[in-house]
Amino acid sequence: MNVHRAQEIIATNEKINVELNGTPVWIDSVDSTMELARVHAEQNPADARTVAVQELKEVH
Repeated sequence: MNVHRAQEIIATNEKINVELNGTPVWIDSVDSTMELARVHAEQNPADARTVAVQELKEVH
């Protein structure tokens, strides 16, 4: 995924499925300068981490 798409996903009211290494996650924020995203696991909000935006995959 690219930074622009990650920012679009945050801005939308729709539920867009995103995965990190096969695990469903929510994108909390995006740092466009560093190309990093703060995400948490859908089933475990306490499981938050910062990852490269390129590691995220939109699932259709």
